[in-house]
Amino acid sequence: MEKFFKLKERGTDVKTEIMAGITTFMTMAYILAVNPGILSASGMAFGKVFSATAIASAIACLVMALLANLPFALSAGMGLNAFFAYTVCIGMGHSWQFALTAIFCEGIIFVLLTFFNIREAIVNSIPESLKKAIAAGIGLFIAFIGLQNAGIIVGGATLVELSASWFKGSAGVAMIGLVITAVLLALKVKGALLIGIVVTTIIGIPFGVTTYAGGSYLPDAPYFCSFAFKEIFASGQATFDFIVVMFTFLFIDMFDTVGTLIGCAGKSGLMNKDGTIPNCKEALFADAIGTTVGAMLGTSTVTTFVESASGVAEGGRTGLTALTVSVLFLLSLFLEPLFGSIPSAATAPALIVVGVMMITPVTEIDFSDFSEAIPAFLTILFMCCAYSISDGIMFGILSYVIIKACTGKIKSIPVTTWVVAALFVAKIIFKAIG
Repeated sequence: MEKFFKLKERGTDVKTEIMAGITTFMTMAYILAVNPGILSASGMAFGKVFSATAIASAIACLVMALLANLPFALSAGMGLNAFFAYTVCIGMGHSWQFALTAIFCEGIIFVLLTFFNIREAIVNSIPESLKKAIAAGIGLFIAFIGLQNAGIIVGGATLVELSASWFKGSAGVAMIGLVITAVLLALKVKGALLIGIVVTTIIGIPFGVTTYAGGSYLPDAPYFCSFAFKEIFASGQATFDFIVVMFTFLFIDMFDTVGTLIGCAGKSGLMNKDGTIPNCKEALFADAIGTTVGAMLGTSTVTTFVESASGVAEGGRTGLTALTVSVLFLLSLFLEPLFGSIPSAATAPALIVVGVMMITPVTEIDFSDFSEAIPAFLTILFMCCAYSISDGIMFGILSYVIIKACTGKIKSIPVTTWVVAALFVAKIIFKAIG
């Protein structure tokens, strides 16, 4: 282990790395309850998604450990799973097989982009303000979904309103869980999100909110390669939707992973002197491979988790931390019935506070420059109000190009941004004609 992971060279040891891995897993294990819960809204079976999520996460973490030797963990990305279920399947009316096909193709493209070193170049060409706005918008969107899942926010005369029974039943349990989770986070308790879910689940028992899901303790068979190529080419609209969906997955995942890698590498002191990340290409391969394999097994896009920072804070500096997380994901396969018993009231607080974590990049947007601020604001606003991540991105990109072009800043618009804008214009024209 010393030779392979270079423990002494990075000032760490086996015990520290294993403890860091356990800490990271505790902070991100909520995904095993939340991801199947979100994807089940698209018609997928909770147990199958649970198994697919655990296996894909274990494989991605293993690649990160053995290929990149970095202490970062991966799993099904929050926000991306919401886009999968609530936008692609429920909003656009496509099957979950359609969404998995888009993710599989995205993963293949990621592998190619990473291999030819194109991925970093694309990331650098997208306006920084929109990168931050997308992350913040997804954070608000996730929190909004959490409030709805808990029954705290419901449909009403004003489109949405506070539920009259927000203080009792499932909503009441969720509010209690939100307070508990918020206090644990404020106290910087390790595994605050997971502890919050567990405690809220227990609190829900006497209220009749938590019920045993039953089932076997053996892993449920995932959806192996359940793709829908016939559906994609059934009509011109379906084909165009597929392109837009695939690109949206690609776009969000790209910035989520790179941003997390930069942030965690900087915090761990692993950043090179020139500001680059060691073994960056190999690290990007981890999420590309994880995404591709995850789609084949039946789960949403796999990405690097910002919760990896918790393990880094515990002293994790090598791939042994990621290897530990990988092993724990495999062990979790045999606890699916326990995760299946967790009610939405217990996972809703986690969704809300994850939204808090994701919205922080908004503070880095230059709101004094309206050519930057307005596109960023529209990105965030439309993600929540239109209940669509893709619509948020569309209004953000289009407004960015229009405002910059009309204020004499056309040279500041990257070529890639023009291409993305053209794609969204084509989408608008296609819908208008259709």
